[in-house]
Amino acid sequence: MSKELFVKTGVCTEYERLLKECQNASKIWNEQRAEIYWLRLRGKKVEDELRRLQAQYARAYSMLQKHTHDCALCQLVSSIEGLDSENNSDALSESETCV
Repeated sequence: MSKELFVKTGVCTEYERLLKECQNASKIWNEQRAEIYWLRLRGKKVEDELRRLQAQYARAYSMLQKHTHDCALCQLVSSIEGLDSENNSDALSESETCV
């Protein structure tokens, strides 16, 4: 788990809830796709079910992205992570030039 993701889930309970919902929807969609593929299922009902699961995942992902964009805590973590990444890349650039 990335440091930013770990901090966000530790700070923002809504982010954590939405992330779990998104991961669960993705997992179910992928499992069903694999099962349908291996069993070679076909037909309108199968296609409709896959579309429904894909839409659930898309909704969950969209809600997570919207929350990340709108939540002050998540934005703060992202900005801190951005500053930390800049500092790390600056330190790496300096050490490379010294070599």
